[in-house]
Amino acid sequence: MEEKAQLMVGPDDKISLTEATLLGLQHVLAMDVYVPPIILAGMLAMGAANSTGLLQATFLACGIGTILQTGIFMRMPVSQGPSFVPLSAAAGVVLASGGVKGSGMATLLGSLVVGAVLLIILGLSGVFQKIINYLVPAVVGGTIITCVGLSLIPSALNDNIFEAKGNVYQNIELAAVTAIALLICVGISIRFPRVQKLFKAGSIVIALLVGTALSARMGRFDWHSVAAAPWLSLPQRTMLHWGVHFDATAIFTFIIIYAILTTETTGTWFAMGAVTNHRITKRQWNRGIVGEGLSCLVAAFTGTTPVTGYSTNAGIISITGVASKRAFISAGCWFIVLGFFTKLSAFLAAIPAPVIGGVFAIITVTIMLNGLNVIRNLKTGETDIYVIGLPIVLTIALVLLPKAVLNAAPQMIQYLLGSPVAIAAITAIILNILMPRRQKL
Repeated sequence: MEEKAQLMVGPDDKISLTEATLLGLQHVLAMDVYVPPIILAGMLAMGAANSTGLLQATFLACGIGTILQTGIFMRMPVSQGPSFVPLSAAAGVVLASGGVKGSGMATLLGSLVVGAVLLIILGLSGVFQKIINYLVPAVVGGTIITCVGLSLIPSALNDNIFEAKGNVYQNIELAAVTAIALLICVGISIRFPRVQKLFKAGSIVIALLVGTALSARMGRFDWHSVAAAPWLSLPQRTMLHWGVHFDATAIFTFIIIYAILTTETTGTWFAMGAVTNHRITKRQWNRGIVGEGLSCLVAAFTGTTPVTGYSTNAGIISITGVASKRAFISAGCWFIVLGFFTKLSAFLAAIPAPVIGGVFAIITVTIMLNGLNVIRNLKTGETDIYVIGLPIVLTIALVLLPKAVLNAAPQMIQYLLGSPVAIAAITAIILNILMPRRQKL
């Protein structure tokens, strides 16, 4: 019951169009969805036109997928975004099939289509919900949520702050100022309830604006890229441009990738259920996986990698107290706008990574704590200590795993090891099934 009190706006509560528009933009700002396509474009040495096309395709797929999941299928506040997991596999498939100038992208998109269709079939069959009910009881679900947050913390700190482009001391300063601005907003909302709606609900946008203003003063905001970007442009690099080609090896590779992504997105749904105090129904599980498949199918048609449920949004809800589905549908609309409004896309992409990192670091901790809250409310036995503990250890181990060890592993193992959440989830499930049961503590 405590979680309900923390929400200012529930998933089905109505908010005005203006509020939904601003809160939806807040979710977009806090999700660094432009990072995976930029990384993939670099891995494939894409030119400017192809890189822009990939970014536009990603925004469109995120927008359509978010609206499909939130409004029609999952019917929970769920936002779709590009996962980092498939990037190395996607680059491998493209390069092995002739590269960007050959049939590489066509082969990639063909494998993505097959994998997405299999997800849709899995949801329509009704089997997915039965699998979840058997394999993922509350103790496993809480553990997965904890590991989702835990696995994101190094990315927030290393990728966005310590190892990000620019002077590391400036990076730390930008991240710290942004994080402090967020905490001040939350503190004001708690101390002065009358302004709670502004400072709690808008805390992330305010913090990002403060961080961006400081970065501009430091000369760290890239105004030139914003000025050079056209105002509007149509997506030019869809499946109609690349074509589609089906290759058995690529298809098998991405069936494995989709299995890993499904494990991750299941953790995201658990996290969202925890922060909104909502128990996901049997029908929702099956509808959700259909929506996931359709989102990935849309991504393939627009010409980008799979988009899946983004766990970041669960943390945003924890901080802002706003879980309105209208805000998430608004975020989906913003993503679609970004797919055509190139100038605005360039502005968001120009926000320095440390500014995003300052907010992202706090968001990841809130996700982890939501998982621990789920576990805390359970009566645990001796077995559960290992079901909870070992996945957490493995999550940390895989995050810290030296790249030399990872690169020496077979390619398929690399894909799995590249997803700490998938390994943690599989470990928790297996231990929960195999470990003997004793008296509850």
